[in-house]
Amino acid sequence: MAHEHAVNAFEHVLDTNRWEFFSQLFGGVEWQMPYIEIFGTRHYLTKFMVLELIAAGLILLIYVPLARRASSGELPKGWRWNMWESLLTFVRNEIARPNLGGHHYPEEADKYVPYLWTTFLFILFCNLLGMIPFAGSPTASIYACLGLAVIAFVMLHGAAIVKVGPIKYVKSIWPHIDVPYVGWLFSGMIFVIEFIGTFIKSGVLAVRLFANMFAGHLVLAFLLLFIYQVGMTNNWFLWGGVTIASVLGNAALSLLELFVAFLQAYVFTFLTAVFMGMSLHPEH
Repeated sequence: MAHEHAVNAFEHVLDTNRWEFFSQLFGGVEWQMPYIEIFGTRHYLTKFMVLELIAAGLILLIYVPLARRASSGELPKGWRWNMWESLLTFVRNEIARPNLGGHHYPEEADKYVPYLWTTFLFILFCNLLGMIPFAGSPTASIYACLGLAVIAFVMLHGAAIVKVGPIKYVKSIWPHIDVPYVGWLFSGMIFVIEFIGTFIKSGVLAVRLFANMFAGHLVLAFLLLFIYQVGMTNNWFLWGGVTIASVLGNAALSLLELFVAFLQAYVFTFLTAVFMGMSLHPEH
């Protein structure tokens, strides 16, 4: 029985082609996701795919009207406008410009600000959706995080290639070792190590985001599961104590998860900007 409960707890934070609105343990209902069949294989629309579309839709719903009002020269009014705009200002001034252009070339950093804005907001909204009952965090899926890491990998190299060209970029990361006969060998080995390191950097971005979001929601699921497990013992005094402790623990951890949602969006975006800056300015 305990093994069955553990499986249910894991399923609560995993992607699935069934959207469970209430736990089956309490007689809940499920919504079977639609699919398309290609060459005899069913390809389902999963819950996290829908949540990613919802996150993207919310970003457009909030920031398209805000951009239109800002482009007209209208000053920010109200706490909502100031709150959403302050997120963009923070990413530009505290993440993009210090790492991509420095204080001397802010215009160079501004070229990549839209990408960093999109990355930060998408991860943040995906993280925050996990705080809503019956929803979930798409960033608790390693596949979603790997997709974001692949885009970061492309930007890491692509930004520098666009700036100086592919030949100059390769020369910039090919170290010059002035050793007779074997200098080219050492240079090649270091180049390969450095290039492999860019894959590792991108992989670390994905694993860091996935591990933090997955682990946090898994802990919340297990805390709530204690209520059901203890309730099966028919010891109402013990059940009441565990229920109070679990609910209070979930409330405290939910506040921590809210902080983690913002923190992980910041860390992913910040490290992406750092890695891009290293490729754009290898002399530093």
